[in-house]
Amino acid sequence: MANLTLKQLRYFDALALHKHFGRAASACSITQPALSLQIKELEAELGVALFERGPRQVRLTHVGEEFAPRAREILRALDELGDLARASKERFVGRLRIGVIPTIAPYLLPSLIRRLNQSYPGLDLQMRETVTSRLISELSEGRLDAAIVALPVSEPSLTEVALFSENFVLIRPGEDEGTPVPSRETLREMRLLLLEEGHCFRDQALSFCKVQSALPREMLDGSSLSTLVQMVAAGIGVTLIPEMAVPVETRATPVAVSHFVGAQPARTVGMIWRNGSPLADRLHEISEAVRDCGLDLVAGAVPLPAAAKAAPAPSV
Repeated sequence: MANLTLKQLRYFDALALHKHFGRAASACSITQPALSLQIKELEAELGVALFERGPRQVRLTHVGEEFAPRAREILRALDELGDLARASKERFVGRLRIGVIPTIAPYLLPSLIRRLNQSYPGLDLQMRETVTSRLISELSEGRLDAAIVALPVSEPSLTEVALFSENFVLIRPGEDEGTPVPSRETLREMRLLLLEEGHCFRDQALSFCKVQSALPREMLDGSSLSTLVQMVAAGIGVTLIPEMAVPVETRATPVAVSHFVGAQPARTVGMIWRNGSPLADRLHEISEAVRDCGLDLVAGAVPLPAAAKAAPAPSV
């Protein structure tokens, strides 16, 4: 194994992740022939095939499946050595990989990125938007340094830091403006538009409405909050969205925005990272910027009616 290199392990890891030579090469900022050559040399050094090559996709062999987590562990340990050195410097510089769930990313990232660029001019911010389950997996594998999600995630290997809370608001067709806001019991009888499976916001909305995940036919799925709001404007049904999304998603769309009367559905937004991360102190600093940006967004979203202000706001 004298000729096994870290470069080969990184290229192997990229190909195992993307399962496509072109995409893996692009992720590594090299040409496809160069990546292919390195993979062949790695397989020759090991004396076994790590991938099955197909016309459109590659797959890990049985040996490749066993090799992948060990290679990732080596790469993660190497990255953490670099993180340890960076964390000890007076200025926080270099790469920082942050994941964000889709119901937060479009609304929080513009102001957050501006703030972080001003506070940490030497920081190379790399943002990743995907659902919570994938963010947790990529954090555990060392592909991300931290993630901004709805809490709790309840993963023993991850540190959770709660940052701020926000209510969910009801979005109805514009002609419903001024009409009484339905109760959660009434809402269960309406055509409720929800994000597709895999989004934690979907589960939170179902929890507030006390509806099981096995949905009746009058409930429809969408791929984004923007899609849901547009469907509401077209008269297809009603939906819930977080407060921070209101200014963006309802800016030019004829819909009615209402808080619920009484108990408010809400979520807690926070940051998570691996226990023992060398960047933990720096990530606490970053989390303060996330909190400030989030509180600014929620404060400027939509006024809370007096009746709702007096009621408790349990998280769902």
